[in-house]
Amino acid sequence: MADVKNLRVNEQIRVREVRLIDDEGGQTGILPTREALSLARERDLDLVEVSPNANPPVCKILDFGKYRFEQEKKLRDSRKAQKALKLKEIRMQPKIGPGDLDTKAKHVQEFLNEGDKVKVTIRFRGRELAHTELGFDVLNEVLKRLDGNYVIEKPAAMEGRFMSMTINAKAK
Repeated sequence: MADVKNLRVNEQIRVREVRLIDDEGGQTGILPTREALSLARERDLDLVEVSPNANPPVCKILDFGKYRFEQEKKLRDSRKAQKALKLKEIRMQPKIGPGDLDTKAKHVQEFLNEGDKVKVTIRFRGRELAHTELGFDVLNEVLKRLDGNYVIEKPAAMEGRFMSMTINAKAK
């Protein structure tokens, strides 16, 4: 899709001849620029250079205001269609009980089903830092409780007082 702001219109077109497409979309052929411009004026429309890099440049007879509006509308719609990827975080501690672990794993599964990335974090306090293997066990237990459609993007690793891993849903 051409950048509408950088298109040349009417008198801004400074080449000797252009390949012309009329307002019905039919090929008119290669014409001198002045002649193409007068054809556009007869129909109360604009001569717009749609493909400046072609040899000779391709110009179209159309209503430029309407064309610009439609191109901007397409751009807005394409931006709406893009989904922003969210990173959700679930925090827990190494001495989490089995019921709480089930609940946290269920939340992780829900986030993955919605298509979000999930960062599972375990916070160590005080003497718990001496037993980081408990954190690995908890993270592995979370993975066991998920159904298999996930990818581990960043495996479990220590970051200061936290151990975390990042998982993402598998592409469908």
